[in-house]
Amino acid sequence: MPDFSRITRPKNATAVLLLNNGQYFWGYGIGAQTSKIGEICFNTSMTGYQEVLTDPSYAGQIINFTFPHVGNVGTNDEDLETHKAAAQGLIIREPITNPSNWRSTKHFDEWLKDNNLCGITGIDTRELTQDIRDNGAPNGIIAVNYNGEFDLDALYKQLTEWKGLEGNDLAITVTCPTTYEWTQGLWSRVEGASVKKEITNKHVVAIDYGAKHNILRCLADTGAKVTVVPANTPANDILALKPDGVFLSNGPGDPAATGKYAVPTIQTLIENDIPIFGICLGHQLLALSLGATTRKMHLGHRGANHPVKNHLNGMVEITSQNHGFEVVEDSLPEGVKATHNSLFDGSNEGLMVTGKPIFSVQYHPEASPGPQDSHYLFHKFAEMLK
Repeated sequence: MPDFSRITRPKNATAVLLLNNGQYFWGYGIGAQTSKIGEICFNTSMTGYQEVLTDPSYAGQIINFTFPHVGNVGTNDEDLETHKAAAQGLIIREPITNPSNWRSTKHFDEWLKDNNLCGITGIDTRELTQDIRDNGAPNGIIAVNYNGEFDLDALYKQLTEWKGLEGNDLAITVTCPTTYEWTQGLWSRVEGASVKKEITNKHVVAIDYGAKHNILRCLADTGAKVTVVPANTPANDILALKPDGVFLSNGPGDPAATGKYAVPTIQTLIENDIPIFGICLGHQLLALSLGATTRKMHLGHRGANHPVKNHLNGMVEITSQNHGFEVVEDSLPEGVKATHNSLFDGSNEGLMVTGKPIFSVQYHPEASPGPQDSHYLFHKFAEMLK
């Protein structure tokens, strides 16, 4: 255990970040006066900090934002990806400024306090990003105390007792508690709000491993009736809903851990020839159900403008991504074809089952950080419905 007895808190420091390798960083606190533990990852997006913090795929993680100005457009209730914050905390370079956006309804710092999220500013986030890039994602703890009182030994002890993400099923902690129907469509510039689409006779059951709202909007925007079910819903209960197709959502944690209850369900759906579409964790769980394997990545992919090669049409899609585990492409069995690969590191980004209406992608086609290259996947799925 590192010796913290000789460490003196700098004057005016109201937050500290400790890493499990013994590194520590002093800074200024934002948000709630509390402490939070998580895996430290970085996100390179220039926009969408509210969407990132409420994305259930970030459960168990503290986000180091590489973009220096975070919070200057404020917050609103329309940009939430779930009903509450999912990430543990955040690290940013500059202090939060007053909001300067016509859609803002609340200051970012006030929103953090309301969601019991803490953060630290005054950190060289680019240096921390380079350290993560070279050495992998460490576990860390952020503590905020506006009186400047910190027990570093106690904080570090809490950190070492946290088991981390590998082997951890977090999907069950963020899934919906009960089945419900989703009717909200995509945002309309004309209406200035999300619009309810006219429902066709197609029915999609979405298994919620941590589903983002914009994914559900994209599904509803195809005109399908969308029913959302909890992550551990048995296959027979899903089949009883008489779906024309099943969607496997994104989510946090180790897919192998979630797969203990998810894989048997998905395998039964495959045996019943149900059209299936998966995104992110859903992609990984589908791969496991087909006999492939997954593994934790050195860094993971988190941010916008990630180039992905689509081998089916030769096009390059600019994508938004958020995952720390990957499908081992060499483990894909016969009859399962890799359809997409990352142009950053070559990792698998998509698959399809030959002769069956089953496919998935690792990236997030519903996210719109600028490009909308991958929205076609939702319409592709809609065409596959019985």
